[in-house]
Order: sequence, then C-alpha cells, then structure tokens
Amino acid sequence: MLRKLLRIALITLLSGIALSVLLVLSLRWINPPVSALLLERQVSAKLAGHSYDSKLQWTPWAALPDHLKMAVIAAEDQQFANHHGFDIAAIQAALVHNQSSTSSIRGASTISQQVAKNVFLWSSRSWPRKALEAWFTLLIELLWSKERILEVYLNIAEWGPGIFGAEAAAEYHFQTGAPYLSNQQAYLLAAILPSPLTRSLQPPSAATLQRARWISRQVQQLGAGHYLNKLKQQPAWTTKLRETIEDILSF
Repeated sequence: MLRKLLRIALITLLSGIALSVLLVLSLRWINPPVSALLLERQVSAKLAGHSYDSKLQWTPWAALPDHLKMAVIAAEDQQFANHHGFDIAAIQAALVHNQSSTSSIRGASTISQQVAKNVFLWSSRSWPRKALEAWFTLLIELLWSKERILEVYLNIAEWGPGIFGAEAAAEYHFQTGAPYLSNQQAYLLAAILPSPLTRSLQPPSAATLQRARWISRQVQQLGAGHYLNKLKQQPAWTTKLRETIEDILSF
C-alpha cells in the first residue's frame, strides 16, 4: 500500500513538473491572454459581490518604447541583465533589514520572480507559493530570453484597478498608446509600480514625482541603450542552469 502511494505521488510530481515545463516553454512564443493575478482579482471581486472591469492588450517588444523598458528596470530590478532570476545580494540585504526593522518590510523580488508569480501563481504570501515561485522563476530564466521576460512583465504588470499591461496603463493614465509614451510619462508609470492600487497619477503626489526623478537619474547611470543591448547577450541554457545553481548554493 505504501509503495503504491509513493508511486502515485512520484507520478503526480513528475507529471506536474512536465506540465509546468511545457506551459512555460509554450509561453516563450505564445502571448499569455490573461494572468493569474488578473483572474484572482476577478474572482475576489465576484465573491465580494462587485463587478470587475479589466483591460489587457498586448504590445509586442518592438513597439514598447526603450525608455519605458529602462524605467521599469531602474525602478524594479537594476540587476536584471546580470542575475539568473534571483538577486542574491538584494535578498540578503532584505533579510538583514527585515530582521532589524519593525516599521517597514523590504522586498527583493526580481522582475523574473514577479513574472513567475503574476502569470502562474496567486498573490498571498506562503512558503508553498514561494517554492512554486522559485520553480517557475528558474524555468522562465532557462527557457525564455531576458527580452521575453521583460516583454511579458510589461504586458501583465498591474498599473491600477483593472489596468494590466503598458498599453492599458498608457491609455488609462495619459490617454495615449504605450508606443507614444514620453520619457516623463514612462518614469511616472514606473514610479507607481510598487503600489499601483494606492498611488495615483491624477495628479501624481510629491513622493511619486520625486521617485520619477530618481528613476530618471538611475536610467542615465545604467546606460539606457547600452543596458538593453546586454539583454540580447544570452548564454546557452546549460550555462544559465549552472550559474543559477551556483547562485542558489552561494545563498
């Protein structure tokens, strides 16, 4: 009986692994029509007896403006081009901060981790969810290019109530399309990403304007176009796997 249960558990585990690999691999070429976060918002609203209008319209990589790509990298994950899904130094710094501070919690999620969570998982914090997040982060780093990861992020990120993706965000906040965002508009959108449901751009607060100015300076320091060129320099998946394992072991 025990052997049969173990066999069933092993088959279930291997099936789950295979399905997750196939799912992530397919999204290397297929644009996700919806995200898990959007579905979660819809279900939560329905259970609460509220309506939930959402907008998500895909904008391909080539049409997304470089200054928006760089603004989001500068705001959310400046090591995006260099890490393999996990920013070990940021995680260690966050652990030290959170252990010593009672007034604020510092996060250390990379853009890759946010894509893994928002596309495939649920938003509540728990160890099972974090374990699955790590697994999906590893998969997308191995199977997608950095450009693809950022493209998906920019198209599924939440930028307001029911506002998902750069196109919906540009229309909602600035009445324009994502390809036509100005530099300042891109910096303002990046500035509200940590709390898009509580930060408004109509009009932007002094804190949001200050953060947008900081993002502008960070974009210049990162090298803008030079930084985006680094995203094209993709090592072989075997090299990425080895370096990812080394990162995890070093932590």
